[in-house]
Amino acid sequence: MQTAKKHGISGGTVILGKGTIKNRLLEMLAINDIRKEIVIMVSNKDTVSQVIEQLAHKFKFTKPNQGIAFTTSVGRVIGARSCKSAQLNEGRGAEENMYHAITVIVEKGNAGDVIDAATEAGSKGGTIINARGSGIHETSKLFSMNIEPEKEMVLILSKKESTDAIVSSIQKKLKIDEPGNGVIFIQDVNKTYGLYE
Repeated sequence: MQTAKKHGISGGTVILGKGTIKNRLLEMLAINDIRKEIVIMVSNKDTVSQVIEQLAHKFKFTKPNQGIAFTTSVGRVIGARSCKSAQLNEGRGAEENMYHAITVIVEKGNAGDVIDAATEAGSKGGTIINARGSGIHETSKLFSMNIEPEKEMVLILSKKESTDAIVSSIQKKLKIDEPGNGVIFIQDVNKTYGLYE
């Protein structure tokens, strides 16, 4: 955040997550879950381009296992003084996107199944984020109090040509089409740093 602020980003949100690495040695030693910090920042296109270059250089995203940075388009921002909607719409949709960000939201405890289904279809892993549900099917009552169940969000970056297979595998394994089993959404990724074949 300090580096981003030095280059024009006014602020951001830091979320704690867990990375999943597919490595047999790490799995045998049971140290394959790595704590991650996910930083979400919003700004206009010119500022974002400058900031992501600086972050990639400072944190050495060009070297394996140093982190991943990516940008996506945002339609509108409300409540951020430094971002005006007109600034965000510049050049939307003009870039050729090679990657997708696949976000899967499931009941707590099912994120491992999402990662398994994704890797079976060619994914290299993902990042798991703890969350809380508040949908129509989500709340139950305990002693007259609404209880909102815990959720897990899984963020997976995939090459465009692999996205359909990964989504299909997750959809089938977790029966996402059945009510209350989860949600999958896909976003275009404009720029990436730190992804390796």
